[in-house]
Amino acid sequence: MVESLQIFEAIELKEVPYMETKEIKEGGTIREILFNSDNEEKAYLLVDDDLKRIWTYNSEKCSFKLQIYGNLLAHMLSRQLRLFYRVYPLNIYNKNDQKFQEILDKSISGGRANEITKDDIKSPTYGMNVGPDISVIQALDVHKAIEYIEDIPKPEDFVRKFLIIGGNVFTDIETTESILAEEKSVRKPLKLGRLNRGFTFFDDAYSLRLIVNNRSVQGLELYVDKNSKPKALELNIPVFEEERFSNAGNIDVLLNSFQIPDDPIEIVEDQSSNQDQSDDDEDQEI
Repeated sequence: MVESLQIFEAIELKEVPYMETKEIKEGGTIREILFNSDNEEKAYLLVDDDLKRIWTYNSEKCSFKLQIYGNLLAHMLSRQLRLFYRVYPLNIYNKNDQKFQEILDKSISGGRANEITKDDIKSPTYGMNVGPDISVIQALDVHKAIEYIEDIPKPEDFVRKFLIIGGNVFTDIETTESILAEEKSVRKPLKLGRLNRGFTFFDDAYSLRLIVNNRSVQGLELYVDKNSKPKALELNIPVFEEERFSNAGNIDVLLNSFQIPDDPIEIVEDQSSNQDQSDDDEDQEI
């Protein structure tokens, strides 16, 4: 097994096509590059010729735009390598995960992939056509999307406040489950309602994570640092509550509303009307 990887940095440009890659040829191990304090805002592509994989990695302060560029460039590298290489996100692993540590300990070396320049993007010559990198499908299976998202490890030291899937908003609640006479607390998504065309969050300390599976957006998660004490988060959008999540009512109250009362309601005539009628009778007598 080859104990080395080829590594590229995703570069953001100020003109079309706005992105390209730069191969990193100097350095000892992958760890020395990814965890260098000077690289906290960068995105990287790691090419593993042995496993035929392209790992994407986004540093802690990497901008959302650069993360998107890095994902697009990773798929361009895959097309350059005749689609024999699959793209995988390295960020789904916990920092203490054995697989993650094994990749960090590998050394930096050359490989089969070439840098993708802006000229390559303007005039692609790979000769193979693939579908769009990211698409939003209307017939999204919400339950399967939740299962997929829940299987992905959560970011360390962060707490999820909201989860948006399709046009629905979820929040996490803590429930108690009994398994073989043993009770444990688990956190599960609870549907709050559906969005009205869009959403906007306002807060100083938050982190967004976009979940994609098979080139389709599964959901958007909003996390806050659990160690900080930010102000209370407010959902600045109209949310329409679903009926089944409204407060429970008493069925007897509903049934009683359809019952005919035993004592008829006494109709009290309006005194002013009676006075007007008396005045009319007097006028007729005159």
